[in-house]
Formats: sequence, C-alpha cells, structure tokens
Amino acid sequence: MNSALLVNIFRFIMLLAIQIVIFNNMNFLGYISPFPYLLYIILYPVNGNRAGLIFSSFLLGLIMDMFCNSGGIHATACVILAYYRPYIFKFSFGLSYEYQTIRLNESLTPERFSFILVSVLLHHIVLFTLEAFQFKFILDILLRTLFSTIFTIITSIIIIYLIKPHKR
Repeated sequence: MNSALLVNIFRFIMLLAIQIVIFNNMNFLGYISPFPYLLYIILYPVNGNRAGLIFSSFLLGLIMDMFCNSGGIHATACVILAYYRPYIFKFSFGLSYEYQTIRLNESLTPERFSFILVSVLLHHIVLFTLEAFQFKFILDILLRTLFSTIFTIITSIIIIYLIKPHKR
C-alpha cells in the first residue's frame, strides 16, 4: 500500500469517528449542525481514483446514516458531492485544476475557501432538502443550510489547520 492510501484510510476513520462521537451530539437551536466529516471528500487527492472516491463517499454517508438513523440522506449527499467535486474544482481553481497543482491543506487562499464553501453548501442543500422533502419547509431548509454551512466551514478550517503537516 502506498502512503496516500494509508493517509486516506486514516482520514476516513478519524473524521468519521470525530463526527459520530462529538459532532453528532451537537445541534444548536435546531439550525446549526456541524458536519466536518465532509473533509474526507474535500481533502481527497485531486488526481486520486474518482470511482474510489465515489464508492468511499457512499460508504462514509452510509455509515453516517446508520449512526444517525437517517435513511440514506447522508449517503446521497456525499455521493452527489463526490460526483460534482471536479466541477467545483474547475469553478474554484480554473486552470490550476487542469494541471492538477492543487493542495488544499496548505494556507487558506480565496480559491481554497471558495472550493470548501461551494462543496459544503452543495452537500448541505442536498442533505436538508432530502431531510425535509416538502416545499413548505423551504425557509427552514435555507436557514439550516446557511447556519450549518457557516459552522461546518469554521470547524473544517480549524481541523485542516490542526492536521496539516508542519514545515520544518
């Protein structure tokens, strides 16, 4: 096994464990639910196997669904995020994506922030829309998406800075 695969397996297990143990128990005012487990999909290598990403994202969402008893909404949202990830890269990074010179766990630039923002926003819109599944709850969906996106981005950036490798 190469080191990138081991890092991804470790990241998968750790982010899932942190989400299940700590963040699944947080729900502020009914509108703020942090989901930093998305960092697995966001930080997956740019030139990594796309089918592997989609499959592992499905497993990630499926395990989340089992612990949250949510009936497949996490799996659906994760697979949609994994599928649209290359398009979000093109939107955020432009030509840098074509040459695959992107490293997300370095310093936060506007391109990296926009990638994280659009990724989390897409996941949350899909997740909360499937959770409510009625048009009359559109305001609730939008409020939960907005507040949870802000809180997820803040916790994700903190986690990225905690796990990023330090240069000597």
